[in-house]
Amino acid sequence: MIDSKLITFINAARLGNYTRTAELLNMTQPAVTQHIKQLEEHYKVKLVRKNGRQIALTEEGEMLLKYAADLEANSIKIERGLINKSSVIKKYNIGATLTIGEFVLPSLLGEHKRLNDNIDIIMHVYNLEEIIKRLSFGEFDLGIVEGPFDKSRFNNKKLKDDELVLAAAPGSSLAKQHRVDINDIISFGKLIMREKGSGTRIVFENKLAELGIGLENVKTYMEVGSIGAIKSLVQANLGYTIISREAIKSEVEAGTLKILPINGVRIIREFNFIFRDDAQKDFIEKFIKFSLNK
Repeated sequence: MIDSKLITFINAARLGNYTRTAELLNMTQPAVTQHIKQLEEHYKVKLVRKNGRQIALTEEGEMLLKYAADLEANSIKIERGLINKSSVIKKYNIGATLTIGEFVLPSLLGEHKRLNDNIDIIMHVYNLEEIIKRLSFGEFDLGIVEGPFDKSRFNNKKLKDDELVLAAAPGSSLAKQHRVDINDIISFGKLIMREKGSGTRIVFENKLAELGIGLENVKTYMEVGSIGAIKSLVQANLGYTIISREAIKSEVEAGTLKILPINGVRIIREFNFIFRDDAQKDFIEKFIKFSLNK
């Protein structure tokens, strides 16, 4: 079991604030401060710097966070492994990015549960940056993500290809064009985008960079963290968006959204499984094999 002072330090480092750390851990703020002070006294180094109500880590603090996060991940792994070993119902945590969590995994998880009644898979949906961070900290047994990531940090296996497309309301002025130029999309001023840190946003921005288009030239009308909200805004003809083809299948079939080809541009990305070296390999291998056969 990891030392409680290190748990306090990890959460304070992630949140950057003693008050929020105290609330999260159900402690008093002086107790949080005391834990950090005791660690500094033990290691004889300064771990944090205060900047008003916020805190930042020193170089020594960053080093301790790395070691402490590894300890926390190993502790979680041991606890889950021991519990699953003796439990009739085995539980695993999967982190999924938004498109995958909403439009790919639900049917897979339903079928997996039907065939494996003794396995509970808990799905947590976040954007790409958050999935990678939580996977690094050992909170998830497996991540399924859209968009680029550092493949040297994780084991990975491709699930499938996905295409990002330009979607607009059928009655919009944009939809009246047979094909659209990429420069029209970024300069027209009605582009509705996912939030920064999302896989969809990162892939689109990387494509623009590949085409020699600077992000300073992109006129974003709205940034929205919900795919459902983005679709509703576009259907109401309040703008257009770059979105996964997977996410708008039913709307395209119903005629409430229209996919518009972009002149000379296709945006293809991968959906990938990612996991740590010390992950629950037996479960992961079986779940990946099951998913790829569907």
